[in-house]
Amino acid sequence: MATPETRSQLLVAVAACEDKKGEDTRILELDPADSGLADFFLITSASNDRQVVAIADEIEYRLKKEFGLYATSVEGRRQAEWILLDYVDIVIHVFLAEKRAFYDIERLRKSARNLTSAEVEAELKSALAQKTIEARTKGAAKPAKKAAKKAVAKKAVPKSASAKNATKSATAKPVKELKKLPGKRKPPTLTARPAAKAAKKSVAKAAKKISK
Repeated sequence: MATPETRSQLLVAVAACEDKKGEDTRILELDPADSGLADFFLITSASNDRQVVAIADEIEYRLKKEFGLYATSVEGRRQAEWILLDYVDIVIHVFLAEKRAFYDIERLRKSARNLTSAEVEAELKSALAQKTIEARTKGAAKPAKKAAKKAVAKKAVPKSASAKNATKSATAKPVKELKKLPGKRKPPTLTARPAAKAAKKSVAKAAKKISK
């Protein structure tokens, strides 16, 4: 199926044909079986070879200017009886009126759908509207996903916080218990030192008496 960009390019080419007085301009949307060939054929006629070249030049100029699009191949410019511009998705045929009647491309593409520029424009608007709706639904889905992630994160936070509090309380208990001990009580090593000194003194006194 043709993209919105292809349809936009087609409308620009049609406008170029009209501005250069192309005659009996027709748009053929090719059957899906021919989609490998192109999405559209654009066919227009001119009354003389100079007009054929002028129309082809105008189409090339506008597509290059507005889309940066170049034809992959251009055929028939020297003879200026039938110039073919191949843009892959769109193939444009600019004919001298008598040559167009001779080759009768429209008859060869009976399965193609004839479109007016107004129909192409309506389909383009519909496609763009559909794209806008899709973009909006995607945009609306993103905040919902973020909200869901936040909700999951919030549920996970209390567990980790309680775990932290538990570890804090576990480590805090021994400290509190130590603080509850009487402040004047000294460690055993400190209370043992005076007793040892007294024992030494008594031994010394005993030794003096014996020596006397």
